[in-house]
This record gives sequence, structure tokens and C-alpha cells, in this order.
Amino acid sequence: MTTDLGLTGTVVLVTGGVRGVGRGIADVFLAQGAHVVVCARHEAPTDAEFHVCDVRDETQVETLVQRIVADHGRLDVVVNNAGGAPHSPAATASPRLHDKIVQLNLLAPLLVSQHANAVMQRQDTGGSIVMISSVSGTRASPGTAAYGAAKAGLDNLTASLAVEWAPKVRVNALDVGMVRTEQAHLHYGSEAAIEAVGKTVPLGRLAEPREVGACAAFLASGLASYVSGATLRVHGGGEVPAFLAAADVNHQEDS
Repeated sequence: MTTDLGLTGTVVLVTGGVRGVGRGIADVFLAQGAHVVVCARHEAPTDAEFHVCDVRDETQVETLVQRIVADHGRLDVVVNNAGGAPHSPAATASPRLHDKIVQLNLLAPLLVSQHANAVMQRQDTGGSIVMISSVSGTRASPGTAAYGAAKAGLDNLTASLAVEWAPKVRVNALDVGMVRTEQAHLHYGSEAAIEAVGKTVPLGRLAEPREVGACAAFLASGLASYVSGATLRVHGGGEVPAFLAAADVNHQEDS
């Protein structure tokens, strides 16, 4: 990404920023000249500043935010990326699993945002929070029902926080579709299957992590200075309605 978004010198926290979409987001902010802090429960190779943090734990989150401010004097951007869920049918999934999924995908972003907002409200320039949500929050999510419900809640949370925390803090979300990460095979199977899944997207492929990162960086930048409470769909055009493949009325040749 060669466009200068004016993020040089900003202090950015990306939760879950060591692999997959999170790493792509961190890489984009690094390329923009930001000082990027990433956190995860377990350390992994990264070019950013790393801290161990379970974003579901209030004490750990508070300690992390306080350390960032102590070390760098401010916190300008938070990207709440940490999330995910294993495939598990709702009929047989345990209440404990559902609780963990909602904690990670809804309550943890709220917790991180609360502590970040407390810092940003005291800064002359305020701050920006970007939620990494999912298209699963706006469509059926079979096999990951609690995840889809949590992401739907995250979209609503985004709109609510944008109202409560204005004008100092802007809050926006990305509803992300399918992304080609290093773990894509766990979700879609073989390379041939990944390619086939990509063909179901109007743009003909899965997203790359840095493409999600570019959208997050835009929302965090001054170019989006009047954008708050918005949910940007990053899904390559979405999903072609299944009925179109089954219907034959629009596939008849002219006689």
C-alpha cells in the first residue's frame, strides 16, 4: 500500500495481531509509519512491539493499555481484531463453549474499547477504534451460531459506542468476508477447494489479509474524519444467491 494516510508516528494497538488477518492489519499500519503494538495470548514472530495479553481478562487489558501509554505517551488507534470460533453445531455445543465465543468476539472488544476510550478522551486529538466484525453477523452462520450472534452484537455495539463516545472518539467496524490466511486450509480444505470457494465470491477470490488492513487503516486515518458508527463490508461483493444456480429461467438461450 503506497498511499500515505497520515498515520506516521501514531500509536496503534492491534489485538490478535500476530497471524492471519491481524498480522495483515499490523503490517499495513507498520508500512504507514505507525508504531504498532500487538497482543495475543501466546508470543509469535512479529515486526511489531509484542505483549502477552488475554483480551478477555480485565486486569491484563488494563495493564496493557497503561503500559502503552507509559511507554509511548498516548494511544491513537485500537483495532479489535482478536476473535474466531471453531465449527460446532448449535444443538450439541456446550454452554461453556458458547460463553467463551461470546466473551472473545463481543465482550472482549467492549472491554478493550472501554480502557482505550478512557485514554483517548483525555487526548487533544481523541482517537479511533476499529472493530473487526464479520459477514456472519449479517447472515445465517450455521456451525458457528454463537459466533454469528456475537458479531451481530459487535456491529450494534459499534453504532452505540460511536454515539456515546463522540466527538473525541470515532468507532467503526469492518464486516469481513472470507480471507486467504495461512490457516485457510483448515476452513476450506485443499488448494483446489480454496480456489473453488473463491470463485463463489463476485470478485472471484478470497481477500488477502493486507486488504482488510488497508480498510482498517483508512477508517483510522484522517481521510475518514467524518466517518463514525459505520460498518464497512469487506467481502468482495458478498455471496451470489444460491437460488440463481438452481433456477433455469435466466439461463435459457434466445430462440
